[in-house]
Amino acid sequence: MPSLRRFLELVVVGIVVCGVNGGSDGLEVAVARRQLHQPAATLCFAWVSSSSPPPPSFDLGSIDHKSEETTPRPKLKPLHWDKVRASSDRVMVWDQLKSSSFQVNEEMIETLFICNPANSAPPKEPATRRPVLPTPKTDNKVLDPKKSQNIAILLRALNVSKEQVCDALCEGNTENFGAELLETLLKMAPTKEEEIKLREFKEETSPIKLGPAEKFLKAVLDIPFAFKRVDAMLYIANFESEVNYLKKSFETLETACDELRNSRLFLKLLEAVLKTGNRMNVGTNRGDAHAFKLDTLLKLVDVKGTDGKTTLLHFVVQEIIRTEGSHLSASNQSTPRTQANPLRDELECKKLGLQVVAGLGNELSNVKKAAAMDSDVLSSYVSKLAGGIEKITEVLRLNEEVKSREDAWRFHDSMQKFLKRADDDIIRVQAQESVALSLVKEITEYFHGDSAKEEAHPFRIFMVVRDFLSVLDQVCKEVGRINDRTIASSVRHFPVPVNPMMPQLFPRIHALRAGISDDESSATSASSP
Repeated sequence: MPSLRRFLELVVVGIVVCGVNGGSDGLEVAVARRQLHQPAATLCFAWVSSSSPPPPSFDLGSIDHKSEETTPRPKLKPLHWDKVRASSDRVMVWDQLKSSSFQVNEEMIETLFICNPANSAPPKEPATRRPVLPTPKTDNKVLDPKKSQNIAILLRALNVSKEQVCDALCEGNTENFGAELLETLLKMAPTKEEEIKLREFKEETSPIKLGPAEKFLKAVLDIPFAFKRVDAMLYIANFESEVNYLKKSFETLETACDELRNSRLFLKLLEAVLKTGNRMNVGTNRGDAHAFKLDTLLKLVDVKGTDGKTTLLHFVVQEIIRTEGSHLSASNQSTPRTQANPLRDELECKKLGLQVVAGLGNELSNVKKAAAMDSDVLSSYVSKLAGGIEKITEVLRLNEEVKSREDAWRFHDSMQKFLKRADDDIIRVQAQESVALSLVKEITEYFHGDSAKEEAHPFRIFMVVRDFLSVLDQVCKEVGRINDRTIASSVRHFPVPVNPMMPQLFPRIHALRAGISDDESSATSASSP
């Protein structure tokens, strides 16, 4: 606790310098200090009320009273704190303080914390009268300054004039304006209060001038139901892309169902897993199974062999690549089988089969795409697409009320033309959605039977197959490395025989080697008894 004790000594000594003489009700600090050269100097405090009798005299040693009385210390800024009463029945940290361990630097503390009297303040220079600028009143501003600045920035980024925007809104023309521009315009929509101020603003009689943002919005608001037009035109601009997205999504779902139903290799893999699982479950209530949920495919890697490395999926893959490789090898007569190295032929056969099994992910590519979809999101997109037609019908109804305008007929024709085409597209998309969801339900029942009703997510079957394909791809890579090491080992033990009909590249070297071998054999026979 040396640091704490040192800090408390500093605080206590600060009392001496920053003591408060508080008038009749204040507290007086009686300080007695021994000379600095004496060891074990002591520091005493006596808190005395002005109404109490004077404190008893203390024998403080040789203290220079005269010097303290003749040179009064300057008054410093007070330190406001909460005092703690001393207790005689317990030991406190304050009892451990040593007054000699810290000395106050009088010169420094007086320089930093001296209390300047009021009359010693430097004379104030007469302040020069500055012209007072009128404070801008927010009531005189049509738009909030920050909003006005943001709109001005957006207008510069769009690089279009207010005349071009107004002409497009009047005609309902979305060909020259993309969805991004219309979205930006929609963000500029004023509040009801701002709209009233802009409509009622008269530049001829008003003392304030409109900025670029206010002028632009005022010009747009002169068009009837301007921002309802913008919203409807934004729907039209996005309509084709959203329809294409939904069509492509439903086509992917239909193709994914066909891939799962018609994949010969996936069906063979399920057969291998079923037979292997029944063999492993002999004698249990899990044996003699006729089908299993596809979630089981994800559990194959959890069943490990006695070596702690080989999993049940490794075993199934090895068995399938052996049969698939044999089938390919039998059908491919261009690769002759060598009788000298049957092990090498078997490994090459497995290599062919491994290529087939590893290609299952590409064969079920649309299944992986379908796994990334969300049925609720797709349904909400279809509902949003169909509900957007109400925006078109609303602006057409509002346009009927202002048919006296010259441009009202052009806007009406543009909206009606889109409405006829959009109705047909929406009907087709809704029909395609119904077919796709029906196929997904059928394929789920095709694999899971009645338990398909328990599926919380309609597309979960695709998610399970996608995850399994990821695990299968990793296992195929591991099996391929194992087979490559086995092939390399077989090459060392069974070298490839040389064809005797092929000419020798270096006949003299072969002749020398033959002569050396003959000499060695003759020498060996001569030395033998």
